[in-house]
Amino acid sequence: MKALLQRVSEASVTVDNEIVGEIEQGLLVLVCAMQGDTEAQADKLAAKVSKLRIFQDDAGKMNRSVTDVGGSVLVVSQFTLAADTRSGNRPGFSSAAAPADGERLYTYFADQLETLGLPVARGQFGADMKVRLLNDGPVTIAMEI
Repeated sequence: MKALLQRVSEASVTVDNEIVGEIEQGLLVLVCAMQGDTEAQADKLAAKVSKLRIFQDDAGKMNRSVTDVGGSVLVVSQFTLAADTRSGNRPGFSSAAAPADGERLYTYFADQLETLGLPVARGQFGADMKVRLLNDGPVTIAMEI
């Protein structure tokens, strides 16, 4: 699985001019299931996201996790993270999981974050989404499990 994490002061996702998910302080996680990905990888990614120390402590060091700061997570499906740009000018997405598998793993990943005690808001899988965020830092981390 691939994910792009952004530390945010706030974030929201809108579908058809209606907000379907929003958070205040926390993480915006754009996530993509790849061909062959499993629930075990989603478990590992969720655990890593919940423990990643990218929030500032009292000394201004990135030493606290989203859990430590009482933050929330906005999870948005993002199949374009699978983009293969090695040749040509049009990215290929054939390494992304099939839509049914992608949706299953996206949902499972978000559910696992909730199981770990995090408040989770979600985008809408497969929809044309508009994502707004106020990146805090900015801090943006790419992850692959």
